Amino acid sequence: MAWILQSDRPIYAQLVERLKTEIVSGVYPPGGRLPSVRELAATASVNPNTMQKAFAELERTGLIITMRTSGRIVTEDTAMINETRRELAEEQISQFLTQMNNLGFDRSEIIELLSERKGEDVHE
Repeated sequence: MAWILQSDRPIYAQLVERLKTEIVSGVYPPGGRLPSVRELAATASVNPNTMQKAFAELERTGLIITMRTSGRIVTEDTAMINETRRELAEEQISQFLTQMNNLGFDRSEIIELLSERKGEDVHE
C-alpha cells in the first residue's frame, strides 16, 4: 500500500519524517536492517532517487548507517533514537498547541480538555 504523502511539502522530507517515526516506534529496531531503496520507493510509490535522498538525510543525522555489503541498518545508539523520538513528540505538541490556539482555546482550556480525556483509550 502506498504511503499517504501531501503535495504541500517536499516528498523527501515527508519520507524522512515517516522513516524516523518507524525507527522510533520500533518498526525498524536498533541494529535492524532497512529494506532497500528500491523496495521502500515501491512501497511508498515514489521515485527511487527521492527515497535515496531521504536515506542520505537519515544517514547524515546518524539514525541509519550504510554497511558496505549488507545495506542500511538503524543505529544501535538508543540515546539518539530516544532523542529523535522526543523531538518528534515536541513537534507534534507544538502543532497541536498552535491549532488549538487558532481555534481560540487558551492554555487553561486546553489543559481542561486534555484532563477530561485523561484515562480514555488514546487509540480511539
